[in-house]
Amino acid sequence: MSATALPFTRPPHALLLEPIVRRALEEDLGRAGDITSELTVPPETQAKAKLVARKSGTIAGLIAAQAAFHLVDTALHFEVQSPDGATVQAGTVLALIEGPARSLLSGERVALNFAGHLSGVATATRALVDAAAGTKARIVCTRKTTPGLRLLEKYAVRCGGGFNHRFGLDDAVLIKDNHLVAAGGIGPAIERVRAGLGHMAKIELEVDTLAQLEEALSLRVDAILLDNMAPDMLRQAAALTKGRATLEASGNVTLATVRAIAQSGVDYISAGSITHSAPNLDLALDF
Repeated sequence: MSATALPFTRPPHALLLEPIVRRALEEDLGRAGDITSELTVPPETQAKAKLVARKSGTIAGLIAAQAAFHLVDTALHFEVQSPDGATVQAGTVLALIEGPARSLLSGERVALNFAGHLSGVATATRALVDAAAGTKARIVCTRKTTPGLRLLEKYAVRCGGGFNHRFGLDDAVLIKDNHLVAAGGIGPAIERVRAGLGHMAKIELEVDTLAQLEEALSLRVDAILLDNMAPDMLRQAAALTKGRATLEASGNVTLATVRAIAQSGVDYISAGSITHSAPNLDLALDF
């Protein structure tokens, strides 16, 4: 099997991936390199290892693990067995790695850190996606990401079957409550945005009452974020909107609540927990 991820995951370009992985390796290798491996393992020693899932879950981050081993030593051969985006059972072999033992040991921890964390994000996303199955609602991430890892965490969300919200402050307008206070209300905020926004960017407005929703609809914004509304109010909002704007539900999204939220008729459900609170998926590298 090739080392590429499944097509629908849209892995980030190597030019964007490599600097992230390189920084992690520089942090781990420090000033003197892997002194333990260099002092205990003869330089000519070769080794074979397998990357294994100790628990079931959805995989993401093998592209980062592969990049880590390649940056440590191009002589290391990394063969993917279960690619990013695959849902696997405990004991599944995800990849086989072969080459100089010292290099394999030096790249091990960084590779596992990336693959374990990102697989955790993908697994948490998949759980919400499965819970909302059969409705039109899509699960999306937020900007509540680990500093420096947003590119990869949003990739992991895609591996879990979710979709990405905006990547940063520059790719869409999202007017939130503090913006409204500072701008003097919904009307002035929308007016200023439309005066300076290019035609390719969308406008989303956060509301927390049905009265605000009606005002937003009258101003014909592209999307409306329904903040911390209970399912009953979300259903009222969907009925009031009648498809005139894209509706996104946000706040108190858990495995226990997501089904009811999805059944309310909203188009998207955003959940910060899938990136900021996803537990690490337990992976191991065994010689």
